[in-house]
Amino acid sequence: MHFLRKLYDNFEEYACAALVGVMICCLTTQVIIRALFGTSLAWTEELSRLTFLWSVYVGAALCVKRNGHVRITAQFMKLPTAAKLFFRVICDIIWIGFNLFIAYQSFEVIKEGLEFPEISPTLGIVKAYVEMIIPGGFVLMSWRIIEQYYKHWKAGTLADLVKYEEG
Repeated sequence: MHFLRKLYDNFEEYACAALVGVMICCLTTQVIIRALFGTSLAWTEELSRLTFLWSVYVGAALCVKRNGHVRITAQFMKLPTAAKLFFRVICDIIWIGFNLFIAYQSFEVIKEGLEFPEISPTLGIVKAYVEMIIPGGFVLMSWRIIEQYYKHWKAGTLADLVKYEEG
């Protein structure tokens, strides 16, 4: 059970490290093959693009988990903590709504891509499977936002969510 908890708590870190590692290996292989043989391997280029795409969406969820997304907060600096927290909650509700809307819309597009599959040229995989990271990433971001509130609420530290906004 400890293993599953650790995997859950660090999923984004592990996934990003693995994805970026694969991307670096592919690009390094590509450079070496080009330097030595004057030709290229098409599959390494495609795989590096796919791992980059996945690392971006998983990395966005990692930023949410670490409270590292860019926020414009200057307009709230003079407000009391309760007001800052109120506006933070409102903004995050809008953000979650946007994420879920994009996830739904992209899933609709992916359903069509599964119905009429487009196969990637070198890896031979259905592109819709690769694109599933888009709704998955937005749902994961929403989950990590909600989880952040739950953890702070449970610990009685909701005000800490807006501590960085103090001037």
